[in-house]
Amino acid sequence: MSRIGKLPVSLPDKVSAELLPGNVVKVKGPLGELSQKVDADIKVTIEDNEIKFERPTDLPRHRSMHGLYRALVNNMVVGVSTGYETKQEFVGVGYRVEDKGGNVLAFSLGYSHEIHLKLPAEVKAEVPQVKKGENPLLILRSTDKQLIGQVAAKIRSFRAPEPYKGKGIKFVGEQLRRKAGKTASAK
Repeated sequence: MSRIGKLPVSLPDKVSAELLPGNVVKVKGPLGELSQKVDADIKVTIEDNEIKFERPTDLPRHRSMHGLYRALVNNMVVGVSTGYETKQEFVGVGYRVEDKGGNVLAFSLGYSHEIHLKLPAEVKAEVPQVKKGENPLLILRSTDKQLIGQVAAKIRSFRAPEPYKGKGIKFVGEQLRRKAGKTASAK
């Protein structure tokens, strides 16, 4: 039995869920609403403010789908009730981000040009003012965990942190694996 799949997803206050035709779970909360199509073999039941998932057999495919869809629906419930947030730090001389309005961000990352990125409507960006000497920050908020992760990974790919000086775009609190630089030979 899947240890994740057998756990019921409990619905907090102000969050409701319904099962639509076609095995689609729709979750509605104070921050919005999300829906997820569940594999036809997985049985979904909603009762007593809990969503439960059952699989028909112990085939490897059913076992993997059991835990997967339970985790996806749980992420939806957390998203519409509290939401998700990622913070990224821009480490490097002249590295900065600017909100151009209309969900468009402009990045200066040491290239000969600015990089412009249009964010999906579900993702909100905030660029807080930082004190002199601190690294610029970018805060992304969304109800969809998958989408915010994809957007954050795309932004990080513009200038991934390098292992020698640690320059680049990194998540706040992330521990980078550093390498030692070259050493002069003593003769």
